[in-house]
Order: sequence, then structure tokens, then C-alpha cells
Amino acid sequence: MDLRKVRKLIELLEESNLSELEIKEGEEVVRLSRFPTTTGAIASQVVAAPAPAMAPAAPAAAATSVSAAPDASAEPALPAGNVVRSPMVGTFYAAASPGAEAFVKVGQQVKVGDPLGVIEAMKMFNQIEAEVAGTVLAIVAENGQAVEFDQPLFVIG
Repeated sequence: MDLRKVRKLIELLEESNLSELEIKEGEEVVRLSRFPTTTGAIASQVVAAPAPAMAPAAPAAAATSVSAAPDASAEPALPAGNVVRSPMVGTFYAAASPGAEAFVKVGQQVKVGDPLGVIEAMKMFNQIEAEVAGTVLAIVAENGQAVEFDQPLFVIG
């Protein structure tokens, strides 16, 4: 499944009243959810499961999906600066491998194109690069955390 198909699925989820969407194509499984998971480790285990069962969409989920205010209200707590957001749904990693040093730390100077982290989606690692030059003011996402599309990851000032 390529990235264009995943983006189309994201658009479909946003336009519908569904709270979750799971598609299985061969051995590849894509699961999209409007709600962030509580633990990144649990989310990665669910996605890696060979034959996960699809959860039925609850009618009450449509009413709940409209209230995305908790995520929006958390954003004003971010420091002033350029917010780097997740371009996709996946698992965020701060380093290239489990034992490696993080790509960036708070207070570090970055240039346009410098790697900030990676997002694993469908067993592919997508590098997140700095869009502006400046100082890393905040690292919002935690290593191993499941991230949603457009979720804040870093603040660069």
C-alpha cells in the first residue's frame, strides 16, 4: 500500500463519522483512528499483529469524534515558534535505532533539512526534517509514541 492510498484513507476518515478505520491488503494492515492511543507500545503491537480483528464502529463514536477540543486546547501550552507537525499516522522515534543518540535535543540549533526524528508507518521509516532554521524549543512527541496526522512533534524558534 503506498502513501497516496494512506492519504486517501485519512481523507475518507476525516470526511466520515467513523472513529476508526482498518484496512487489510495482503499482509499489510493500516489502522487509522481519530483518537490518540494511550501507549505507543500497545499501538505498535496491535498494528504488527498478523490478523487483527476489526472493531465495530459504535454509534456513540460519531458524537464523540466531533469534540477534538482536548487536543486543540493542549496546543496553546506550546512555546511560541514554528510547530513541526506529523505528516502521517505512525510511531515516532527520536533516534535512528534503539541504542542511538536522539537526532535533536531541546536547545540544539538546527538548519533547514536537518533530521529531527522518524515516523514508522507500514514498516517504512519516514524522516522528519526541520522546515526552518533555529533552536529546538520543545520536543512534544515521546520516543515510541503513536502519533496522529497533524499532531505537533517539535517547536523550533
